[in-house]
Amino acid sequence: QVQLVESGGGLVQAGGSLRLTCAASRSILSINAMAWYRQAPGKQRELVAHITTGGNTNYADSVKGRFTISRDNAKNTVYLQMDSLKPEDTAVYYCSYGRVYSGTYYRNGSYWGQGTQVTVSS
Repeated sequence: QVQLVESGGGLVQAGGSLRLTCAASRSILSINAMAWYRQAPGKQRELVAHITTGGNTNYADSVKGRFTISRDNAKNTVYLQMDSLKPEDTAVYYCSYGRVYSGTYYRNGSYWGQGTQVTVSS
């Protein structure tokens, strides 16, 4: 139904920056919260950041002050600006749409996109 395509990953040195982009196949951003997850080798997928329909944002403690989530509803895209990257940020990054209740993000759907690989070297 709704497809999400992530892009913008790559190989960077510690301290560098990347901006990830998620493109949605239909106009969903105006009525859904959006989020970024990541999964490192041997670890569970974790929620990195989310943004509500009203523009409120929330971040995992590990990325606070370094990552910024934003959206462009007209372009059906969500972004993750990643600054001051660390080797521990290395993971496949996925985007998601859903809802936020009492500050907690709830993902909609059961399928993930292809993700985009972020590798940070030391």
